[in-house]
Amino acid sequence: MKFVFKGYDSNIKKGEILFHFGFKGEKIIDFTEKISFPPVQNIIPQTLLNVLMQNLMLILGISYWKLYCPKEIVIESNFLTKNQAEFWNTVYTKGLGEFFYKNNIDLRGLIKFPYTNKASTSIVSFPRKNRALLGLGGGKDSIVAAELLKVQNKDFDLFTVGTAKIQEEVALAIGKEPIVITRKLDPKLFALNKEKQVYNGHIPISAIYAFLGLIASVFYDYNQVVVGNEKSANYGNVEYLGEVINHQWSKSEEFEKLFQEYIQNFITSSASYSSSLRGLNELEVTKEFVKYPKYFKVFSSCNRNFKILRLAQDNKSRWCGKCAKCLFVFLCLAAFLPRKEVLDIFGKNLLEDRNLLSLFEELVGIKNFKPFECVGTPEEMKLALAKIFKKGEFNDTILIKHFKSL
Repeated sequence: MKFVFKGYDSNIKKGEILFHFGFKGEKIIDFTEKISFPPVQNIIPQTLLNVLMQNLMLILGISYWKLYCPKEIVIESNFLTKNQAEFWNTVYTKGLGEFFYKNNIDLRGLIKFPYTNKASTSIVSFPRKNRALLGLGGGKDSIVAAELLKVQNKDFDLFTVGTAKIQEEVALAIGKEPIVITRKLDPKLFALNKEKQVYNGHIPISAIYAFLGLIASVFYDYNQVVVGNEKSANYGNVEYLGEVINHQWSKSEEFEKLFQEYIQNFITSSASYSSSLRGLNELEVTKEFVKYPKYFKVFSSCNRNFKILRLAQDNKSRWCGKCAKCLFVFLCLAAFLPRKEVLDIFGKNLLEDRNLLSLFEELVGIKNFKPFECVGTPEEMKLALAKIFKKGEFNDTILIKHFKSL
């Protein structure tokens, strides 16, 4: 079996691109993913358009390739140089590290993107306005990034991928109307996942957002794509077959540098990608976040709110209160905010939930390894706990008393 990148059909004036993929061999399955965005009024050089869409196709394809993980990858009308192929080998291998680990797949030498010696790199200079496009997720990190841009008097706007209510409300609180990009994945992808005869798991979603942000910056006249990825994202979870597996790899400084170099060397010299929070860890970001109480009722970092397909659910709470991310953010906020404000945000005291004991032990580094979530390091958690102990407001809770007894 082989996986084939078949190409794309675009109509940017309509605000639509269709990307085509498929498997050939013992199984023949075709997929089409639709990307929608506001109609593009600007005239974009065709050479640049082609390069942008070709590379966006490669990152979107990761959602489909992982169904069967075939070794043979085919790119019709291949445009990759050897150096470009090595970039994609790295993005797929490291970006899917958690997926390989959980599915017990041998990642060594599995990803080999094809390249052709006939490929030529087309770097297009297409100057954009000196302003930034900030990726908005709806959590504390992108909020702090937005407020820092305001402090710096930086001209910026927002973009979101998807139309979650939380993102809309946070954008309103920031005072910006975002550029909204939507993905419509092929329904066959979900049908195959339900059959449970294919591989499923985590993908480097932030890498997909990075490429979507890049294309939006070109379409709508911005020369910088900015994200709110902090220093803690560099910290891995576990080692597997000689590779450090990092749930947050596509938020890491390693990916940021690779992507920025890839843009400059193979796409355009007129755009950049960076994180404005790279010098801060999660606790330092939280310390900044609590300066802006207007966001307390609208933000959320719980990933339940951002599932592509989610069942009808109780939307009274923005926090599921059951996952490592919820517990992590609760602890961070408890280090800086009064007890009442933390409970107002979450609606309940997570530190009184015995069911969270195992996740708590993983977060603070006394069991297994750091959870596969966008959370800080055990050292940061221990610093947060030290602040919580000193304040004393949560010292009578089940989880805090458990930690103090160790």
